[in-house]
Amino acid sequence: MKDNLTRSLRRYAQTFSSFSTGQKAVALVGSGALLLAGFLVFSWASKPSYAPLYSGLSGEDAAAVIEELETQGIPYEISGGGDTVMVPRADVYTTRIALSGEGLPTSSDSGYSLLDGQDLSTSEFQERTGFKRAMEGELARTIEAIDGVSTAVVHLALPEKAVFTDEQDPATASVLIKTAAGEEMGPEQVQAVVHLVASSIEGMNPSDVTVADATGRVLSTPDDASGAAATTRAQQVAEYQAQMQSKIQAVLDRVVGPGNSSVNVTADLDFDKSVTDRQEYIADPDLPPLSETESTETYNGPADGANAMAGGVVGPDGQMEPGAAGGDGESDYANTNRTTDNAVGQVVEHRETAPGSVRTMHLGIVIDSASVGPIQPQDIRDLVAASVGINPDRGDTIEVSAMPFDRTAEEAAAEELAAAEAAAAKARQMEWIRNLGLAAVVLLIVLFVWLRSRRRARAREEATTYVVEQLRADAAARAAAIEPASPALAALEAAEDKEDSHLREELNALVEKQPEDVASLLRGWLVEPR
Repeated sequence: MKDNLTRSLRRYAQTFSSFSTGQKAVALVGSGALLLAGFLVFSWASKPSYAPLYSGLSGEDAAAVIEELETQGIPYEISGGGDTVMVPRADVYTTRIALSGEGLPTSSDSGYSLLDGQDLSTSEFQERTGFKRAMEGELARTIEAIDGVSTAVVHLALPEKAVFTDEQDPATASVLIKTAAGEEMGPEQVQAVVHLVASSIEGMNPSDVTVADATGRVLSTPDDASGAAATTRAQQVAEYQAQMQSKIQAVLDRVVGPGNSSVNVTADLDFDKSVTDRQEYIADPDLPPLSETESTETYNGPADGANAMAGGVVGPDGQMEPGAAGGDGESDYANTNRTTDNAVGQVVEHRETAPGSVRTMHLGIVIDSASVGPIQPQDIRDLVAASVGINPDRGDTIEVSAMPFDRTAEEAAAEELAAAEAAAAKARQMEWIRNLGLAAVVLLIVLFVWLRSRRRARAREEATTYVVEQLRADAAARAAAIEPASPALAALEAAEDKEDSHLREELNALVEKQPEDVASLLRGWLVEPR
């Protein structure tokens, strides 16, 4: 084993000594780079992966936690501006349990945990202030859970409830939000914060919540309570107009070709919510009546006496003349009443109209006159009107005009695009040429090194063969001069063979170590006269 190792080291040393100066420099630099890469990989593999132990710590808690970690000899890192302590991932839970046993972290200045220290000696003012602080902390934590929000501060103004009055002062809130780097609060997120805070406090109206960001820009104020609704309506109108415009543009692109038409859509949407209640009674004559009542009254008897009916001629003063009544006659009287209850159907309708319907829609279409050809603008007008449902009764309008388009900007953009593509193609071509040139240089270097090594190997082989043949010739001459006559001579020949093999190995090593010197020596032997 030792001999093999020594022989390998000797061979490597001989190989390195046979290198040229440039090859030696490349070998040393490559070996150093490999060692450095191995060291870096080992350092990276041996370095533990850190995970957060606590986040959002106050200065006192962070100092206490770091001091305890140093006492226990646990490695740690500080990040997040000093409010986050990180430890090796494998030690997170055990370290957290150990620190909890030590009462760390100690301070808890937000959330409902503030109410844990209240007792019977707590005054009403302290109780009300503690509740307000607890609500502010919980709301801040909830807002920080929104994507893009890194820090949130909430301030509440909760007036005392008056006992002997019907009107109460409204509760108000102000929210300060700090977003992450590169993030910005959108209108929907701002309204989410507003309604979240308003829904968390009893009796608070969303219009009483003010939201601002860390740059001092007001995102929502009580004065623009309808700002969110207006923004949402504007977005809905823009989306509807864009949808109709893309639909019409797709039809026109198929008719006159892409880029030969322009569409402008203006829509007026109705965002009023209406409720309609209607009650209607329907009678069916074919159905039998539910109930029917009939009463008849008749009278037949003499007209004189007490039961006689008054009769005669009316005088000038409106009185009946005496003796004008008939004494001998009969009187007849009949009266009939009928009441019928028919079956009546009833229809009750309650209809709520959702906001977002179209009040009016106006379309303006311009077509390039150079691309119209036999197409008439009236045909396009009828096609678009039928496609999008233009209703003239509600005030919809559509105008189609054919005008020449200005293509100057498009031609300039096309020229710039063509120039950019040509430059990119030329850059790719130069990159290919450079890569091919580098590859050719590398191949030439490899070929040169291979040819040189092959030439050295051939010279080394020739030198070794020549030396061995000379030694064999000398040995044969000595053997011919000495007649083999005894076993001692055979032992001598074996010793000489062993010495020859040892000499061969030394010659091979010498040729590998100093091929140029051996070649020069052989050339000298060849030119010398025998």
